[in-house]
Amino acid sequence: MTFDNSKKIYSLRIRMFVVIVLLFTYLALSYIAKLITFPLLGMSDSAWTLILVAIFIYFAFSPMLYNYQYVWFSDEGETIVFRYFTAGIVGGKKNSVKIDKNLFAGYKTESKLFGLSKSIILFQKLGQSVAKYPPVYISALSREQRYRLLSSLDLYTPKV
Repeated sequence: MTFDNSKKIYSLRIRMFVVIVLLFTYLALSYIAKLITFPLLGMSDSAWTLILVAIFIYFAFSPMLYNYQYVWFSDEGETIVFRYFTAGIVGGKKNSVKIDKNLFAGYKTESKLFGLSKSIILFQKLGQSVAKYPPVYISALSREQRYRLLSSLDLYTPKV
């Protein structure tokens, strides 16, 4: 099985672009061209600017707050492969985890921020010990994708 969450990441980027365009359009029309007269809907230009900047900050930083990552997963063949990177304004470095199915030692899930930020930590057998990988944040996966991912990993987790 192979899947990714590119649609979610694309929609985040498109929303961010729309918010930036709306903010700059508002700033240009109200402060530079002076085409918008205030009070608009009973609020001053400062109030509107503050509201629009707050919306911009939310859309800009919420992917980083919730640890949204682009995630590509495959369990086809003899390996389990994760490819992932941070999906915020500043993209993170691209990471890849590749574990042979016979060396896979299990996984652990974690939730933060009242369940809004979810991650999975993978374990691999290394001789007599077990290696722990850095967390892969699965917050941007849909509920169905998280279910499919965890069900797939359960198939390869050794039974104790």
